[in-house]
Amino acid sequence: MAMQAHEVEELIRASFPNAKITIAGDDGVHFSAMVVDESFRDMNRVQQQRAVFAALKGKMDGPNGELHALALTTKAPE
Repeated sequence: MAMQAHEVEELIRASFPNAKITIAGDDGVHFSAMVVDESFRDMNRVQQQRAVFAALKGKMDGPNGELHALALTTKAPE
């Protein structure tokens, strides 16, 4: 089942309610996301990205996941 960009954003927003989130992609399975959140300030990039992937609640798990690819950029606000 394909996902919409707003669904990806809603999943991320549930874990990062104050984040600036930008989602791009319209084929239902390949997206890119920029997530800027204060909670990332003391995390390295791997920790930041793991936190966002955890927010996707298994939508990227295995070959049957609803979301096939997510190009992810994360950072703390400047």
